[in-house]
Amino acid sequence: MGNSSDGRKVCPVCMHHCALLEGQYGRCRARKNENGKIISVNYGKVTSAMLDPIEKKPLARFYPGSKILSVGSFGCNLFCPFCQNHEISMAGQTEIGWQDVTPAQLARLASGYQNAGNIGVAFTYNEPLVGYEFVRDTACLVKQNGMKTVVVTNGSVELEILEEILPYIDAMNIDLKGFTEDYYRKLGGNLNTVKAFIERAAKDCHVELTTLIVPGENDSKEKMEQEAAWIASLSPEIPLHVSRFFPRYQMTDRQATEVRQVYRMKQIAEKYLKYVYTGNC
Repeated sequence: MGNSSDGRKVCPVCMHHCALLEGQYGRCRARKNENGKIISVNYGKVTSAMLDPIEKKPLARFYPGSKILSVGSFGCNLFCPFCQNHEISMAGQTEIGWQDVTPAQLARLASGYQNAGNIGVAFTYNEPLVGYEFVRDTACLVKQNGMKTVVVTNGSVELEILEEILPYIDAMNIDLKGFTEDYYRKLGGNLNTVKAFIERAAKDCHVELTTLIVPGENDSKEKMEQEAAWIASLSPEIPLHVSRFFPRYQMTDRQATEVRQVYRMKQIAEKYLKYVYTGNC
């Protein structure tokens, strides 16, 4: 995508297609029109880094028992009112502390932790694909070092962006927030974009999905039936994590999801899927 009629540059990364004047930031806070080009302002700006169990991504069927160096930056193109990482996902570069790290430095750091059980790098915590260039460049080097790469994403980016990173990614956990367009609109997203992303990613890398069950929002049995049936139409072996909601950020007006409701959702999904896991229970 190029210029709009008034000279704005259109960002090609996600479904928002922000049309930005010179110096203007996109809705994700991580991309900007600078000197007539859309750039990633969070390239190499690491806000969080931790050696995590792979199960925390969550990935249940990808090198279980291992650890992975998990890194995040800032920015996100959705606006989930329950975001547990809102301090960085809803922040811009002047609102959060960060450290500049090059792809080569991060790849070396990951290699240095191999003796601690590290298998590679996971791009996570904020939405990594609003800064997909850093993911692509780093993942390429990590792969060259014989290590694994993981992306934890909301899947709300265009397929052209996915194609740029997919050759370098071994596994993804993709949020499937719910299964209605209305719910996705509330979160600033688009269900069809995510479905297309999941379908394409599942062809070329290991994919697991996560659905956070929010009371009164996406806890319908019928919608879980539809969601699980759709996932199974891609492959019944795609793992689904059904996760329990706790009050967070701007959504402290309701109670945590009842544990029994999470298990009801699991039972429904298991009619279609081979691997269904509960989270936060």
